Amino acid sequence: MPTRFQAVRRTTLTTLALSLALAGAGAAHAEQRVVRIVVPYGTGAVQDTIARAIGDELGQALGASIVVENRAGAGGTVGTSQVARATPDGNTLVLAAASHNIAGYLYKNLSYDPYKDFTGVAYLGNTGYIILASSSLNAKTTADFIQAIKAKPGAYDYASAGNGSASHLGMASFLAASGAQMQHIPMKSTGDAVTELLAGRVQAVTAATIGVTAYRNDPRVTFLAYSGKTRSRFAPDLPTVAESGLPGYAFDSWLGLLAPAGLPAAERDKINAAVNKVLADPKVQARLASLGVEADAKTPAQFQDLLKADWEAAGKLVAASGARVE
Repeated sequence: MPTRFQAVRRTTLTTLALSLALAGAGAAHAEQRVVRIVVPYGTGAVQDTIARAIGDELGQALGASIVVENRAGAGGTVGTSQVARATPDGNTLVLAAASHNIAGYLYKNLSYDPYKDFTGVAYLGNTGYIILASSSLNAKTTADFIQAIKAKPGAYDYASAGNGSASHLGMASFLAASGAQMQHIPMKSTGDAVTELLAGRVQAVTAATIGVTAYRNDPRVTFLAYSGKTRSRFAPDLPTVAESGLPGYAFDSWLGLLAPAGLPAAERDKINAAVNKVLADPKVQARLASLGVEADAKTPAQFQDLLKADWEAAGKLVAASGARVE
């Protein structure tokens, strides 16, 4: 039978062991990696929805906690500038799209270089855009829409997700190609832009497929055309803009994760492998497909080549559209 001293000693040692175990568990929990994905637009925007669609699986693949952070403002440049200044350790990423490179040619005093100040980490896929018109215009086709707008130059408005956003440039380039004129009303997100259209306060919106498919049968709007080079598998009955009387017109957007320049190659490759693993998951593929995203995987080198080509193409697009943001 143990003495009183032995019993007390045993209790003390047990308590100490339990305390150390709890402390170790707490330290392990406290040290879990946190990866912040900055979405430079408001909730409901394309990037926001996609970030949240892959967040759980990406966290599991990285063994990290994924935090999606919305930093909207100035056509996506506010949140993006914060990532450009972040430590290049792989813990701060931005979910970018075509508007990322476009901003470099739209804004005169941008605080960062969209191409030089970022590292392409992981490509996610591609999405196209749909041109919608208010039913109040009674435009059943793209030709009807152009005719209605040309009849009253500058009298009608279109909304976008913000100055410099892809939805801004998509419509600006469409108007330039058609020779029509409309006033631009920048909003904070795609959701806000669509709300303006549904309320009848603007007459048109160009929005990524993900943001408008729910309104396909809404009597307040008319789906006119798809912006991609070929018809979307998500709306196969919708003609392309090129098929609708503007040959050669095409506008779509890549989607991907970027990190600040200087990210070590090993860290870049680690995140890229994790993302590609997530994209190979049939459940994730189906989830992204339901959002209008053509999911695809690329190596870091392939993604960087795409970013370079897109950077050069963005300059031509902005020049052709005539769009500028002071």
